[in-house]
Amino acid sequence: MHVIVTGIVISSFVFSMFVVSSLMSDKATELHRQEPNVSNNEWKIRTENNNVNFFKKEVEEEWQSPWYFIQGADPQYGLIERYINKNPIPNWDKEIELTEKVVEKINSLNPKPRFFVICGDLCDAVPTENPDLYKAQEATFKRIFSKIDPSIPVLVTCGNHDVGDQPLPEGLEIYKASWGDDYYSFWCGGVLFLTINSQYLADSKYVGEFASKHEEWLYEQLKLAKSKSGSRVVLLQHIPWFLKSTDEEVEKSYFTLSKEVQRAMLDKLVDAGVEKAFCGHYHRNAGGTYKTMEVVVSSAIGGQLGPDKSGIRVVKVYKDKIEHEYYPIDDIPSSVKL
Repeated sequence: MHVIVTGIVISSFVFSMFVVSSLMSDKATELHRQEPNVSNNEWKIRTENNNVNFFKKEVEEEWQSPWYFIQGADPQYGLIERYINKNPIPNWDKEIELTEKVVEKINSLNPKPRFFVICGDLCDAVPTENPDLYKAQEATFKRIFSKIDPSIPVLVTCGNHDVGDQPLPEGLEIYKASWGDDYYSFWCGGVLFLTINSQYLADSKYVGEFASKHEEWLYEQLKLAKSKSGSRVVLLQHIPWFLKSTDEEVEKSYFTLSKEVQRAMLDKLVDAGVEKAFCGHYHRNAGGTYKTMEVVVSSAIGGQLGPDKSGIRVVKVYKDKIEHEYYPIDDIPSSVKL
């Protein structure tokens, strides 16, 4: 009798999981069909050969006057229902509402920012694990953020949900086909920006060749920065180096790069003149300093895992300093005073 009851329970469980899985697949297909097609070229055209071709190096290498850019992170379409509300049926209406507000606010800014960068986790679904759901969320992202004023370049960095916590070669290829280079550099307003793929630093077990190329590129960029007297360097990435300081007791944390990586890299970054590292991933605001480098952790555009509100960061670049402030979406100013 016990065996029969257990069998019934197991069968019911399997059937329930089959129904939920089928509903998820059907819902993903339905959501994808509802989204108008937005060409990949609108997202790939900004980077080529690990450079942003929107900015002209010969013009942007020298600082001319104060300017600013916008940093956001983790719109992560689908997280709120899946993770926060524990709803097994995919839905990202709340993220759509939040990101549409962000686009509206950015488009109304005066003066316009030089660029808008989103530091990872563009979608919640991992493309190699749930491709149908990923495609639907990707289509939503591109539909909404394609509405940003075309004079404002939209840049993205690679997050763990964009390629997986343990990236696979096929996941990286999907990412590059969808978004462009997964790491790149550019000069803007006298500052060298290095947009790195922090997943290589977090776990490169299955993508060693990709990670080696990323490391070579990064070291070459740091070497070039160091050779240019007075170079100012800013990192854009997803996973933070740390949340408050390198004194955090945890040797390895989901929300930061490991102590081993910190020990290997931080002094190299400082030595090359890196002033700031703007990050996401934590879904809360945080940050601290290591010697002369500040790590700035911005909370999410999408779902929150702490007390902060969904928002973006305004980063002002002056000749001798960089200032920044995080704004909840409803508090984003209509004008930025420089």
